[in-house]
Amino acid sequence: MATDERQVTFLPHRLNHQPVVVRGLTADELWICVALSASGGLLIGLPLAWLLGSVAVLPTLLVGCIALGGLVGGGLLRRHKRGRPDTWLYRQLQWRLAVRYPLVADWLGGQGLITRSGYWTTRRSAGRGPR
Repeated sequence: MATDERQVTFLPHRLNHQPVVVRGLTADELWICVALSASGGLLIGLPLAWLLGSVAVLPTLLVGCIALGGLVGGGLLRRHKRGRPDTWLYRQLQWRLAVRYPLVADWLGGQGLITRSGYWTTRRSAGRGPR
């Protein structure tokens, strides 16, 4: 039986995955690092700008924290996600929010996660034999 030459005979492995943008992070992961580091720079820069009386301190600290967050946070995140599935970061954030804030979990799709803690067994108890 001859194969049609117009058909794709293989499925590209990472066709539907997000491409790596910077330092091993995808675009969404990079935006998470940037947002967290920018909010940290804003929290540090606002009081410092008010104390020093200079508005220029705020954007300087904001840009510095974003750069530091991209370098340090990107490296840490890349190290933590090594060898894990592509959706690990999103499920980890979803699980933490579902455990810590159960009322918010319904809005974020956390009701579908297993949040039970304890031991799981797959064996039968010692007193029961095969039926």
